[in-house]
Amino acid sequence: MAQFLASIYGTEQDKVNCSFYFKIGACRHGDRCSRKHVKPSYSQTILCPNLYQNPAHEPNNQLNESQVQTHFDAFYEDMFCEFAKFGEVETIVVCDNTGDHLIGNVYARFKYEEDAQKAIDDMNSRWYAGRPIYAELSPVTDFREACCRQHETSECMRGGFCNFMHRRKVNPTLNRELELAQKKYLKLTGKDKSPSRSPSPAR
Repeated sequence: MAQFLASIYGTEQDKVNCSFYFKIGACRHGDRCSRKHVKPSYSQTILCPNLYQNPAHEPNNQLNESQVQTHFDAFYEDMFCEFAKFGEVETIVVCDNTGDHLIGNVYARFKYEEDAQKAIDDMNSRWYAGRPIYAELSPVTDFREACCRQHETSECMRGGFCNFMHRRKVNPTLNRELELAQKKYLKLTGKDKSPSRSPSPAR
């Protein structure tokens, strides 16, 4: 029985724990959900909910798509540089959904769990663009499962209110520059090899 319960944990077969919270780190029902939202005590991934303010969602927005992308790229660079202060960043996902539980959510997965915890401890006392930052550990480990496949390949039929992540894409050149800068920094500081700790196993 214990083995069976472990095998269905966080899946749609699990009648106790919310599969959407386990997979996405957010649920449209919030505290009213009939299933449990089990918050992790340790994780490689952190969530800063509603942090990205997409100007395209503002009713009085006058920016064109190119200007909105420039605004997003600047935000993404800010986030990458801030998160990288705490440790090696593997992935950053910024949600472009419009549903309340996903709008502007920023997820960052670190190589090491202790670096994610350091980020949480620091970010919760910080502000960005005149708004306080809220940060928490997230159960999300596999963004391939969390991101909407329709949105990634074409156009999602559910639009911005889809319950899977609609990842906003950063300029590829900027992304490569940030990743190369991080690799160079890790190599120069010797942090690319850390025998005292190992990456968290996939769960």
